[in-house]
Amino acid sequence: MLYSCKLKGACNLPVIYNKKINTAGTSNADVPLAEPGMYQLDITLRRGQSLAARDRGGTSDPYVKFKIGRKEVFRSKIIHKNLNPVWEEKACLLVDHLREPLYIKVFDYDFGLQDDFMGSAFLDLTQLELNRPTDVTLTLKDPHYPDHDLGIILLSVVLTPKEGEHVTMLMRKSWKRSSKFQTQSLRLSDVHRKSHLWRGIVSITLIEGRDLKAMDSNGLSDPYVKFRLGHQKYKSKIMPKTLNPQWREQFDFHLYEERGGIIDITAWDKDAGKRDDFIGRCQIDLSALSREQTHKLELQLEEGEGHLVLLVTLTASATVSISDLSVNSLEDQKEREEILKRYSPLRIFHNLKDVGFLQVKVIRAEGLMAADVTGKSDPFCVVELNNDRLLTHTVYKNLNPEWNKVFTFNIKDIHSVLEVTVYDEDRDRSADFLGKVAIPLLSIQNGEQKAYVLKNKQLTGPTKGVIYLEIDVIFNAVKASLRTLIPKEQKYIEEENRLSKQLLLRNFIRTKRCVMVLVNAAYYVNSCFDWDSPPRSLAAFVLFLFVVWNFELYMIPLVLLLLLTWNYFLIISGKENRQRDTVVEDMLEDEEEDDDKDDKDSEKKGFINKIYAIQEVCISVQNILDEVASFGERIKNTFNWTVPFLSWLAIVALCAFTVILYFIPLRYIVLVWGINKFTKKLRNPYAIDNNELLDFLSRVPSDVQVVQYQELKPDPSHSPCKRKKNNLG
Repeated sequence: MLYSCKLKGACNLPVIYNKKINTAGTSNADVPLAEPGMYQLDITLRRGQSLAARDRGGTSDPYVKFKIGRKEVFRSKIIHKNLNPVWEEKACLLVDHLREPLYIKVFDYDFGLQDDFMGSAFLDLTQLELNRPTDVTLTLKDPHYPDHDLGIILLSVVLTPKEGEHVTMLMRKSWKRSSKFQTQSLRLSDVHRKSHLWRGIVSITLIEGRDLKAMDSNGLSDPYVKFRLGHQKYKSKIMPKTLNPQWREQFDFHLYEERGGIIDITAWDKDAGKRDDFIGRCQIDLSALSREQTHKLELQLEEGEGHLVLLVTLTASATVSISDLSVNSLEDQKEREEILKRYSPLRIFHNLKDVGFLQVKVIRAEGLMAADVTGKSDPFCVVELNNDRLLTHTVYKNLNPEWNKVFTFNIKDIHSVLEVTVYDEDRDRSADFLGKVAIPLLSIQNGEQKAYVLKNKQLTGPTKGVIYLEIDVIFNAVKASLRTLIPKEQKYIEEENRLSKQLLLRNFIRTKRCVMVLVNAAYYVNSCFDWDSPPRSLAAFVLFLFVVWNFELYMIPLVLLLLLTWNYFLIISGKENRQRDTVVEDMLEDEEEDDDKDDKDSEKKGFINKIYAIQEVCISVQNILDEVASFGERIKNTFNWTVPFLSWLAIVALCAFTVILYFIPLRYIVLVWGINKFTKKLRNPYAIDNNELLDFLSRVPSDVQVVQYQELKPDPSHSPCKRKKNNLG
């Protein structure tokens, strides 16, 4: 596989994985087979001239894609309404051999529609001279209409061999399946340093907008902001009816180049049912900012009005790496001791954001779905933890691929979910989905090789094939508990919400279940008042008199504490497990039926098309129902010990609240709370508002997430060889 990132004025070094390791050549006249990463290709996309018009106004919105070996490695920004666009964008690629040409394709961007093809060309890398900058002019052609004049693309390219024998030796050792003796002779930290995919983290806090341009007829706007760094994108929430929005949102980007890059920022006005209005744009040059320091930036919007206020911090990279199965941190005693020491209980207040260490061994898959007409697939694997996303190489024409790769991540939130997805690589098309598993970090059993049954996209039912993983998690429990009480990291690659009749109905049923709990409780209390059951009413009356006469405020958390304890003893006695499993299985069956209905309804133009005009309203209702139902389900799952770590954390908190309320008068507690609330903005004007209780509940899975994270039982024929190790967690 190949990773790349485009930067303006800077470049990123991607990696191409290839199973064959060949001999490197030094000349370009007779190109031999090359080592992985043997050549560096620096490309500057200059401009286009006389491009084809694809829009009704006689213009186009062109952008350019580069492809090598059937994979997209670069995508330029979009130049709106211009047939002679100037890009001046740079990309750096590492290529394993020069036989694969560089394909250049130009498209016209159409909002909400399929982009129009504007022509293509290719660059033969074997014809380039080494270490010499070359200006290239490529004529765009359409294979279906070869006589049409589609304009030209101008590039500057430099092809250089990679440095020296030392790097060649490291790459050769890290890629070949070497013996244990060879592996031990190579320092693991050196291999990890070579395989880092990003070099730093850019932490951005979007504070506010000032005096933005009014785009609506009421003299206001509904602004939101889009950020882009290479292929990484983030979209802020929408602030309705304001020209001075207060966002207070924080997110992170990966920085792939030590010299920095350019963050493109655009502000938009949300318009329901039509194309959003453009408010303005600005940029941040990261190379001009110092590291390990927070910068407050007030950026003037170009092509519009107003300012954006942001906080930007550049920090060193976390430990995120890829290596071969024969080379991994936890099997090296020295590296293992360093990791255990880093997350020991004695280092509680050292870098609170660094909660733990995750190592994932992606070994192999078996019995995958055949996605190609040949009855085979070209599978590769994507491993995701929050916004960290790493890939294996592609194994071509194989339904039982072996990857044997080790991925390492830093854990920022122990309640994160590891997602492993298998795709089929396709030429000139997006990859086909083959299967996926989602594994909460707290459910992982260290050092155990397991066969995970692949699920469908919704994670509600099985699909064909299993994947063999071995996962280890090491974390500091105190840091993990403290991080539970701050806002959860938002994924900036999540798909936008879509309207679904089945999803709307499901959310309504979930919300109804939560409401019915309160209704049934009210009926039960009312039945005590009506003396429907005299013994029960008499007991309730005596309990009421006792509680009211002796009531103290500390009894509220004490009752919740007793409820948690009662449920805990029910669970360990085995009286609750069967009921909970039945509920999960019923939800799973309902979800699969909904998926089947979705497949059938997608062929009909019915419900969705009829309500297209009010789609935004329906999506809002659908999301509100989901939030209400999830809130109730998370409270229930806290007391049901769905995630024991969180339930124990709740017990500790309730014990503390009980003791505080017992010994400290309520007026002092309220006084401290009020002083903290009133002075919070004075102490930290740019603090992001949060509620610790809601942040805690956001880590508790809803019933839908419980179904998605449920591990399916593999087929008896797929019984993995389990290797127990010392539990490091």
